[in-house]
Amino acid sequence: MQGYRIKVEGNKAYWVKKTGYCDDYVRFRKYLDMVFAYAGTLSLSQEMQKIPLSDLQNGDVFLKGSDPGHCAVVVDTAQNPKTGEKIFLLAQSYMPAQDIHILKNTANDDDNPWYSINFGDILITPEWLFTKEQVFRFGE
Repeated sequence: MQGYRIKVEGNKAYWVKKTGYCDDYVRFRKYLDMVFAYAGTLSLSQEMQKIPLSDLQNGDVFLKGSDPGHCAVVVDTAQNPKTGEKIFLLAQSYMPAQDIHILKNTANDDDNPWYSINFGDILITPEWLFTKEQVFRFGE
């Protein structure tokens, strides 16, 4: 709304102030179309903050920022009050944005979709593998 737009030069995209304040839907939709055209896992990996797995919370993202890349968002967390073990639910979608769905945890035979924070070296989801170093958070 403040007038910043994406400018593309070669393989570089950056924000520039192009216009004044505007809150009409037509300009908002054009803005979103441009953002969706250039946003992907690679740009997310460059803009999000890497966090330690131990700090995992709702809204954090397991992110493989490459081409092709992928991400899965943490949609819920819980912690066992006796053992301290943290568990989490993951959701994913594909581009362009499609139906988001909760991921199965194929390591659980009882169709329990919860993942343990103590997953070992590799987080195995039905279609993608992530490491403990691939946990990100949107900045403030």
